[in-house]
Amino acid sequence: MNFFSRSRTGKVLGGIAVVGVSALVLAGCAGSGGNTESSGAPAGDDLALKIGTALPQTGNLAFLGPPEEAGVAYAASQINEVSAETGLTLDVVYGDSGDTDNKAYETEIPRLLGEDVSAIIGAASSGTSLQFIDQVVGAGVIQFSPANTSDAFTTYEDDGLYFRTAPSDVLQGEVLGNLIAEDGNQTLGLIVLNDSYGTGLAKYVTEAFEAAGGEVVAAPTYNTGDATFDAQISEVLAADPDAIALITFDEVSTMLPSLFGQIPADKLYFVDGNLKNFADAFPTGSLTGAKGTLPGLSIDSIADFTGELDAFLEAEGTAPLEDYSYAAESYDATILLALAALAAGSTDSAAMAEKLMEVSGGSGDGETCESYAECADIILGGGVADYDGISGPITFDEVGDPTEASIGIYEFGEDNTYTAYMG
Repeated sequence: MNFFSRSRTGKVLGGIAVVGVSALVLAGCAGSGGNTESSGAPAGDDLALKIGTALPQTGNLAFLGPPEEAGVAYAASQINEVSAETGLTLDVVYGDSGDTDNKAYETEIPRLLGEDVSAIIGAASSGTSLQFIDQVVGAGVIQFSPANTSDAFTTYEDDGLYFRTAPSDVLQGEVLGNLIAEDGNQTLGLIVLNDSYGTGLAKYVTEAFEAAGGEVVAAPTYNTGDATFDAQISEVLAADPDAIALITFDEVSTMLPSLFGQIPADKLYFVDGNLKNFADAFPTGSLTGAKGTLPGLSIDSIADFTGELDAFLEAEGTAPLEDYSYAAESYDATILLALAALAAGSTDSAAMAEKLMEVSGGSGDGETCESYAECADIILGGGVADYDGISGPITFDEVGDPTEASIGIYEFGEDNTYTAYMG
C-alpha cells in the first residue's frame, strides 16, 4: 500500500512540574456537519468513515510529514483489521498542506472536501491551519491537528469542530523558558518565525525566562519563504546573549552553519518546529549539548510504539522514519475519530464532534482503554470508552484542547541526533 501521495474559551487548570525527561502539565470540542451516513444509527451498524489528511509533504515542515502520515496509516490499518467485528471501515485520502509560502492547501483542501470526508487531520503548522480552518469548519467538517500548538486555537470560533492532540504553546514556552534559566543563562536571544506559532511560542518562552530572572536581549523575526537570515543572526550575536533559542521551522538548517563557532553548541535551544535528527548534515559534534523541547511523551517511553510503526512501514515497503515527531499524536487523532464515529453510530461530522470529548475521557464517566479494538468493544457493548493514547491520556476539554499533556526535553549528542535529556 502506498499511503503517501507524491479554539474557543479555555484556561490553564494547573501548573508545570519538570519530572525526569518530561514536563507533565495540566492545561485548559464539541459540535456541525460533513458526511451524513448512518446519522443517528445505533453503534454497530455498518459505517464507512472517510477522512482526509492535510499534512506537510512539502514546505518548511516537510520533515514532519512522514511520521505524521505514518501514524495515520498505522492507525487506519488497525481500525480496518477489526472492521468485521466493529462494522466500521476507514478510508484515508492523503493530501499536502504545504506551508504559507507554497500554499499547497489552496488546492488540496477543496480536493479533500470534494471527497466528502468527515474530518481532515492537519495541518502540522499552526499558521497553515489558520489559513484554511474557516474553509473546513465552514463546510461542517472536523479539523483535527496532531501538531498545532498556537494558543490562537483555544479561543477560535470553530463551531465546535476543531480538535488537537498537541498542547498549547503556553506549556512548551514555560518549560523551555525555565529550562534555559535553570541551565544558568541570564541573557537570551531569540530568532523567531513571524507567524502565530513562532511569535506565540516566543512570547511564552520570554515570559517564563524573565519570570525566572533572565533578560531577553534580542528577538528578530523572519517570514516563511525567506532564504537568508544574516540580518537576524547578526542582530542576535551583536547582543552577546548567554544562549540562543531558535523558534523556527526547518529554516534552522540554513541558520546553523552561521551560528557554529559563534556560540557554544550547548547554548543553543530548539523547539518542536525544528527538533530533528541532523545526523551527518553537519560535522560530527556540531550540536553536542544543544537541547530542545517537543510536546508528547519522550521517545524512549514510546519505544514499543515506534518499533511497531517501523515494522508496519517495512511490511508496506515504505522507507523507515528518520524522526518520530507527532507520529503518536497523528495515530491517536485517527483512533479518536473512528471511536467517535462508533460512539455516535454515524459518520456525520457534527455527531462525531459531539462524541470526541466523551471518547477521550473528557466527560469523566468512561472506562479506560488503550487500543482501538478494546475501546470499540466497550462502545459496542453499550458502555462509554475513555481512550488513553500513545501520546498520553489526551482528555479533551470543552474547546477541544487536551487537558493532560507532556513536554519532552531532549539533548543532542556527538552524532547530531537527540535523545531524552537525563538532567
